[in-house]
Order: sequence, then C-alpha cells, then structure tokens
Amino acid sequence: MEKDLAELVDGLKLAAGANLKAVVLYGSAATGEFQPRHSDLNILCVLERLDGAELQKLTHTSRWWEKKGHPAPLVFDRDELHRSADVFAIEFLDIQRSNRVLFGENIFANFDVPLDLHRQQIERELRTNVLRLRQSYLTAAKNEKALHRLLTESISSFIVLFRHALLAEGAPVPQSRRAVVESLAAKLGFDAVGVLQVLGLREAVREPSYAELERVFHAYLGAVTHVVEEIDRRFDQLQ
Repeated sequence: MEKDLAELVDGLKLAAGANLKAVVLYGSAATGEFQPRHSDLNILCVLERLDGAELQKLTHTSRWWEKKGHPAPLVFDRDELHRSADVFAIEFLDIQRSNRVLFGENIFANFDVPLDLHRQQIERELRTNVLRLRQSYLTAAKNEKALHRLLTESISSFIVLFRHALLAEGAPVPQSRRAVVESLAAKLGFDAVGVLQVLGLREAVREPSYAELERVFHAYLGAVTHVVEEIDRRFDQLQ
C-alpha cells in the first residue's frame, strides 16, 4: 500500500507541478479499518487551478491508479472545495475527522463544514441506499456470490450514514463500526443483529450458505428500513 501511495504522489506531482496543492488519503485506509478484500484507497487532490487542460494532465497517473484496483482521485480546486462544503457535509466531515496528508497543505485542518443541509443529506442518502439495496437484491437473489457481494459492498455506506445520524442526534460517535451500529440501535430501537452479521461477513473465513445469506439479508433490510423511517420521523419533528 505504501509503495503504491508513494508512486501515486510522485505521478501527480510530476503531472501537475506547482498547481498541485494537496493530496489527501481518506476513508478506511485513514481510519485504520482498511480491509484489502473490500476497501479502496480513496484519494482527494486539490489544485490551485482546475480546467480541462489541467485535468487532462492527471489522466495518465489516474489510469495507472485505477489499474491497481482503486477509484480515480476526487479533484477539486481550492475555492470549489470550500464552496462545496455545505452540500458534501457528510463526506467532508468524515475526511476532516480522519485523513492523512500525503503531499502539500493540510487543507482540512481548519476547514469549516456548514451543517445547514446535513440532516437532509443523511435522510436522502439513507433512503437512496435502501432503494438501491432493494433494487440490487432483485438481480442478486438466487445467486450466492452476487448476494454475498451485495451485502458486503453495501454495508460501508450505511455505517457512514449511521455515524452521521448519531452526530445529528447529538449523541457520542464511537470509533468502531460495530459500536456505531450498537449505539444507533440503542437510540432508535431497532434490532442490530442483521447489520452486525453483514459486518461479520466481511471478516469471515468460512463462506456462508445461500440460506444463511438470505436470512442475513432479510434482517439487514429490516434494520436499515427501520433506521430510515425513524430518522425521517425524528427529523420531521425538528422542522
């Protein structure tokens, strides 16, 4: 991982030159929860100027990075980063909370994230993810590998949103994923077993049977649906 990150930074520096102001690692690799089988190395780049020509300079390095199995970097110019903070409150709060500066300025050290739209973003993304989970199940059902992949790939987004639901409720936010699930379950009154079982699938050595996966999916779907409805009810009361 470290070798790849160093090569990425060297490639970006060579491509962008003095226009490159920061390269930031965020996500599970910055929080200590990186799992090679399921996690990506997520990168954010900040440029002083950003147009088509400047973006094109980064394509060679970005293609190399994607061939390594990682998503292409997110690219912002400095002003755009600050202007986008209100609509990307969830993402930027998480990056501010856990990041590693690979090159340049510590952009997020004194970064102001307005919370005006934070609750709306939580509810919208929770509903979107539940709808996507149902939709994906329609094609994953009866296919053991597809259902396993659906469960293990969908959980990370829900954990992020669970963490922010706690934050919006003014509750302490634990560090570990399991503790986040358990804390939100206690606060909203839902059975966390299905969600915790999905987290367990990411760490399991033994491949579960299709019948086991089906049981986990139904418990998982029930839990995340409960969260959406309860968050909707609570946020509506605050308006």
